[in-house]
Amino acid sequence: MSTLDLQSANRIIEGVLSHGRGIKAAPLAVAVIDIGGHLVSLQRQDGASLLRPQVATGKAWGAIALGKTSRLLAEDSQQRPAFYAALNALGRGAVVPAPGGVLIRDESGVVLGAVGVSGDTSDIDEQCALKGVEAMGFEVG
Repeated sequence: MSTLDLQSANRIIEGVLSHGRGIKAAPLAVAVIDIGGHLVSLQRQDGASLLRPQVATGKAWGAIALGKTSRLLAEDSQQRPAFYAALNALGRGAVVPAPGGVLIRDESGVVLGAVGVSGDTSDIDEQCALKGVEAMGFEVG
């Protein structure tokens, strides 16, 4: 597959939410974006707080914008806060450098998009994102 279509995005989201239910995660918001940073699908579970969709989208968008997981962005932002402030000024204020955003790759390693999850701790968000991508048969990165 060379593009991330709506059906695949929705299946990734279902994988994320299914895993979240299985581990009794707090209500989640999940965003899937394509390689161009455009939103393909977004779902917010009942009870997820007000800004969770924007945070989930920001985690995914940051992963696409810089080509690495939002966990790595979080680590990097500690060393280069001025860069991340400038990045958010340039990038629609959309980069959220906290774990929960992962790249979606095809079997050849080509980046198709990213998924971002927000609602529980960042570590749980990331775990759910990884499980959703893996459940779809895609590679993560």
